[in-house]
Amino acid sequence: MNSWTETLPQAARDYIAGRRVDEVECIIGDIAGVARGKAMPASKFAKQPHYFLPNSIFLQTITGEWADNPSGLFTEPDMYLVPDFSTTTAAPWTADITLQVIHDAQDQAGNPVPTAPRNVLRRVVELYNARGWSPVVAPEMEFFLTARNLDPNMPVMPPMGRSGRRAAGKQAYSMSAVDEYGKVIDDIYDFAEAQGFEIDGILQEGGAGQVEINLAHGDPVRLADEIFFFKRLIREAALRHDCFATFMAKPIEGEPGSAMHIHHSVVDTATGQNIFSNADGSETDAFLHFIAGMQNHLPGAVALLAPYVNSYRRYVPDFAAPINLEWGRDNRTTGLRVPVSGPEARRVENRLAGMDCNPYLGIAASLACGYLGLVEGKPPRDECTGDAYNIETDLPYNLGDALDLLEEDKALVEVLRPEFCSVYDSVKRNEYKEFLQVISPWEREHLLLNV
Repeated sequence: MNSWTETLPQAARDYIAGRRVDEVECIIGDIAGVARGKAMPASKFAKQPHYFLPNSIFLQTITGEWADNPSGLFTEPDMYLVPDFSTTTAAPWTADITLQVIHDAQDQAGNPVPTAPRNVLRRVVELYNARGWSPVVAPEMEFFLTARNLDPNMPVMPPMGRSGRRAAGKQAYSMSAVDEYGKVIDDIYDFAEAQGFEIDGILQEGGAGQVEINLAHGDPVRLADEIFFFKRLIREAALRHDCFATFMAKPIEGEPGSAMHIHHSVVDTATGQNIFSNADGSETDAFLHFIAGMQNHLPGAVALLAPYVNSYRRYVPDFAAPINLEWGRDNRTTGLRVPVSGPEARRVENRLAGMDCNPYLGIAASLACGYLGLVEGKPPRDECTGDAYNIETDLPYNLGDALDLLEEDKALVEVLRPEFCSVYDSVKRNEYKEFLQVISPWEREHLLLNV
C-alpha cells in the first residue's frame, strides 16, 4: 500500500486488502448536502495535499441555479479543500477499487470557510467544547423505496415487491413487508459493512415502501458524515434493483413523510457523565434548560430542518408528524420526546427534522437550540401528558415564513454565524421563488375552468 493508505480507518484498509486503489473521490457537501468535488487517479491524489474549488458551490441551489451573493461580489475565489483522512471509506458499488474522502473547506489563509455546512456543525460542537461539554447525537433515517419515476409530471409510486405486488402502506414494523424488498436491504447492509458503518437496526415504517435505519449514538460530526455517505449508498443499493430511494420529506400523496429524528444528550467532558442526570438519577436543571432552548429557538431553526417547499407537506395533522413544540416523556405526539431510558442515557429527541435536510445543518441547528437553552438557563413550558397533535403551534407552515423566523432569531443566527445564515437565506429564497413560478396540477384541475 502507498504510505497515505497506511493510516486510513480499518474498514478502508480491509476493503483495499492489498489491492491497488484505482480512484479517489474528493468530496464535500454543499448547502443541500449534495456531494460536490473531483474524482482523480489514486496516484495523483497521493501526491496532492489539497485541491481547489470555487467557494460559489455554496451559492448553488438544488435546481443548479446560482443564488445572489449577499456580499454583492461574485468573483468565485478558490478555496482549499483539505482531506480528512479519518472519513475515508469505500465506494463498494463501483467496478474498480474506489475510495471516498470528505474534505474540509478552508480559505487561502487557512481559515475554515464559514459557509461550508460541515464547518457550521463543527463550530457549534466547539461552542459546547469551550464550556466543558461534549454533545452526543443518535439520528434516525427514514426514506422511501419507490418505483423508478422517469417523468416528474407523474406521481411517485411504491416499488414492486418480490410478491409481484406493490409495497403496501400501514405495515409499520412488519417483517414480511421488509422482506418484499429484502435484496435492497441486503445490499444496504453489505455496503455499510464495507464502509465501516454500524447500523443499529432496520425496520418497516408506516408508509408504502418506507424504511427506517437507526444509527448508534456518537460524535455529531462523525454521524453527520455517516448520514451524508448513507444517502448515497442507499440510493446505489436501490438502483441495483430497479427502484429509487428518496429522502424527500413527502414523496407520495396520502402517505406519511420521512423524518430524521435526532436524539441528543450532553456529556461533561472531564467526567464523562451525562449532564442531564444527577448522581441520584434524577433530572438536572440542565436537562430542562436544554428542552427550553429547543422550544424557544426551534421556530427559527425550522428553515434548516425543513429546507424545501415539499418539507412542509410533512407538517400536517394525523400523519405521525408532531407539528408542535411541546415536550413529554415517552409521548410520540410531542415534537420533543424524552424516550424511556436509564439516567446515563437520558436524552431529548427532536422529532421535527425532515430527512430532506442537510445532515450537517440539521444536526447543527438542533444542537444550537439546545446550546442556547443551556446558556440562557430558562425553564421549559409544562410537560404535555396528553395528545399534542392538535395543540396550536408557533412553527412556520411554509419556507418563506421559516426563513423570516430564522432571520429574526438573532441569538441563533449568531451561533450559526451571520455569514452562513445570509448565504443560506439567499439560496433558499431563490429556490422558493423558482417554485412559485411552477403551475401545479391542482391549480390546472380546479382553477382552469372554474374561476
